[in-house]
Amino acid sequence: MRLGGDTGMDAASQFQEQLARYRAMVMPRLLAVVEGREPGRYLYDLIAEHLSRAGKGFRPALCIATAAAFGADPRAAVPSAAALEMLHNAFLIHDDIEDGSEFRRQVPTMHAQNGIPLAVNVGDAMQALALGILRDNIAVVGPRTALAIAYEFDHLLVESIEGQALELGWIRENRCDLSEDDYLEMVLKKTCWYSFIHPCRIGALVAGLHPSSLGRFDRFGLLLGAAFQVQDDVLNLIGDQEKYGKEIGGDLWEGKRTLVLIHLWQHLAPDEREQLVQILGRTRGDRTQDDIDWIYGRFERHGSIAYARRAAADLAIAAAQEFERAYAEAVVGSDRDFVSSLLRQVVERDV
Repeated sequence: MRLGGDTGMDAASQFQEQLARYRAMVMPRLLAVVEGREPGRYLYDLIAEHLSRAGKGFRPALCIATAAAFGADPRAAVPSAAALEMLHNAFLIHDDIEDGSEFRRQVPTMHAQNGIPLAVNVGDAMQALALGILRDNIAVVGPRTALAIAYEFDHLLVESIEGQALELGWIRENRCDLSEDDYLEMVLKKTCWYSFIHPCRIGALVAGLHPSSLGRFDRFGLLLGAAFQVQDDVLNLIGDQEKYGKEIGGDLWEGKRTLVLIHLWQHLAPDEREQLVQILGRTRGDRTQDDIDWIYGRFERHGSIAYARRAAADLAIAAAQEFERAYAEAVVGSDRDFVSSLLRQVVERDV
């Protein structure tokens, strides 16, 4: 099955232009939250600077596009979309601290620039501000829908934190006996709910769909989110650092359990498994470049990266089938086309 949208550079350019339009709708609301507030130097100026960095903006775009595709005025989705983006950036700050990442989007991370204590507080503040933005929904979509959207945010917060706990716990306990099902459960919680499933569900609520009908987006968002995450795992290993914006090989230095690593474990000989356990059991500071090179060599020998790339493509194809079901009642037009195009962008992107 062909993934959504037309092929070629024109389609990619149209996608990026539409993505930029959605982002332009959201950014003024984000920056308005912090404008003129104190303490600026230690909090609100740091938030504004972080928000101004050029991220992809998939989450707010998916929320607005879904709302518009089902007949809503796209402006009605801006509060929810802005809250999603604020929350996402809060997660990024905390994730960078937990991962020990020094760079994101080609600039030093928040904690690398300002220290861990200030960075933790900035992330906490952004989570609080995200929930505050949701209050706008009462006036925009009415109290009943605003409450339904708040329940969606409650669920995505808990699921995301649980997914992060799984990933961090596996690293702490040096779990190597994980299955693909374990990985997909973690990805569902950490990535799929807040990045794909809930943006669709929330956009549909803005458009007036009944909460009982939102399950149509769950499988679509799961498959799309899993494809996105697997592709991200691959890019972390072999991507262009200037385009990718993060440390290439960072997942290995951090010991993250990716689909690539799980595939490798399943194909290693017993003595190689023992060596991998030893490497992953060391702290990031104690791992050496030789350790990382050893893992890369086994990836190549056993085709683990190629396996993950095929898995991402297969997941995106399955997501395309679910898209047709989830958006069957959507209005044909640029917003629906954007969501369709996202399927291909997820597996063809290099950032």
